[in-house]
Amino acid sequence: MNAAAATPCELCAGDGGALVWRNEELRVIQAAEPEVPAFYRVVWNAHVAEMSELDAGQQARLMAAVLSVEQVLRELLVPAKINLASLGNMVPHLHWHVIARDHADSRWPAPIWAPAQRSVDPARQAAWAAAQPAVWHRIRERLAP
Repeated sequence: MNAAAATPCELCAGDGGALVWRNEELRVIQAAEPEVPAFYRVVWNAHVAEMSELDAGQQARLMAAVLSVEQVLRELLVPAKINLASLGNMVPHLHWHVIARDHADSRWPAPIWAPAQRSVDPARQAAWAAAQPAVWHRIRERLAP
């Protein structure tokens, strides 16, 4: 057994952040990224690494959830851009990052994982952080059966 196989998957061991919504197939979490208050992940509950491991219906439901989270962030925060990413290099468990970005964020226009280029705009960060309860509520409304 190699070391990677012996390492438990963090997205199987726990939610991976603050749980916003969950059903039997997937969940939406808010990532614990203090400088990025509008950083969400849509996580497939079962341990699979790639979209192609899902059947067409599962793929459609996962992408519908990703797009619902994107739409909510666009409606409530009016960001400059939404970043969507499914990497899995560090955590090989199928999940999508849905991140609202703004010209005032410390890494703009670089990827969210790049080094900061400037200080965080505290007013913008506070406004987006204060909006998160409404974001959670709207996500739950959109994804409810």
